[in-house]
Amino acid sequence: MARFLTASRRILSTTLVLLLAIVLLGASVVPPGDKIERIRAFTRNIEFDYLNWTINALGVKLEQAALQTGKYLSPDRKHQVMLEYLDLISFIQERESLLSSIYADPNISDPSVASAGLRHELDQLYARRAELAPLVESVLQDQVAQVIADMGLSAGGQPIPPVLYHSTTLPLALIVSPREVIRQDANISLIPDLSLEQRVALEEKVDTTLNVSSLVVGVGGIGMYPTMIMQTDDINWLTEVVAHEWVHNFLSLRPLGVNYLTSPELRTMNETAASIAGKEISQAVMERFYPELLPPPAPPAPPVPEVKPPAEPPRFDFRAEMRETRVTVDLMLAENRIEEAEEYMELRRQFFWENGYRIRKLNQAYFAFYGAYADQPGGAAGKDPVGAAVRQLREQSPSLASFLKRISWMTSVEQLQRAVQRGEPQG
Repeated sequence: MARFLTASRRILSTTLVLLLAIVLLGASVVPPGDKIERIRAFTRNIEFDYLNWTINALGVKLEQAALQTGKYLSPDRKHQVMLEYLDLISFIQERESLLSSIYADPNISDPSVASAGLRHELDQLYARRAELAPLVESVLQDQVAQVIADMGLSAGGQPIPPVLYHSTTLPLALIVSPREVIRQDANISLIPDLSLEQRVALEEKVDTTLNVSSLVVGVGGIGMYPTMIMQTDDINWLTEVVAHEWVHNFLSLRPLGVNYLTSPELRTMNETAASIAGKEISQAVMERFYPELLPPPAPPAPPVPEVKPPAEPPRFDFRAEMRETRVTVDLMLAENRIEEAEEYMELRRQFFWENGYRIRKLNQAYFAFYGAYADQPGGAAGKDPVGAAVRQLREQSPSLASFLKRISWMTSVEQLQRAVQRGEPQG
């Protein structure tokens, strides 16, 4: 009876924490309704159902809490389970690619018959994935939480909110920007299985009808609660995105996250802070639990030869070229040369394509979305000073915890700039 009461109290407390977190965190990801109603006229029938997803994910998390999934596994077994899961996801992706090839092959008259055995194999693989996924999520959640707590980002040894994520097929996002300036006016989540033709048709309808710039993009994670994370066999990427989205949850309980949608500058502050912290937390998790899976360090620079070899063409630098593109576009738009800017972006897209970067569409919406992730110099952010100020604040802070605690209470770019100008490290 005592064990039953203890388990019941644990489930009840976990339920209350999850419900409170959903109420507090869910509001931070819903864009203002009035601003996007005209756009939603094109998307209502294909918008992603967050309510049902959250209910289902909450059920999974409550079951994990009741069973204490992963708590009784040894460190070696946790490590083994993670590796097994990553191999399984990799094999599923290979078999799914083969299935797509069968249906695309014009020489196969009946793809359904030809793929029957493969589809049966995939059903078995999906069943195994469904068995392993909750355990793997519980293991990685606990490992990320341990590192976060060690970094000083916890209360009583527990990160607030708790680290919770659920791997899933993620929705697509319709990004909308004005044509005359780069600014994200809408980010609407769509069902994940829209075909490329449907995405292009939606963009054309929105652009033509509303005279805006739009783009349907894929995302790697969404800061719901539990957070939504794309299934992957890349543990470095997975750990980084889990940490990144937890930072959004952390910020959503503080003024910076609450004001995510207040201005483009505050959105950039949020995304850049989450990107910086996500990378640092992920690096610490990998070093502690999966050091053999860390990417190899960059090779040392070769010694400078006494006799210079013949000059080689400079290596293509995507971030530098994208920064140049963004800066030029900003100048053109500031001079109201909208059509010229759009023609220039298309020429630059072709240039990126020729250099191996398969960008489907390069427009104002592209920069409005990707430009907010400014944890590294250059790239789609262009000359935007906000990302640079966030990076400088991190450099001035003695720890990641100090950095996040400072920036999380800011509500304006001016506060950030004053903090950077003062330059005193605060811990």
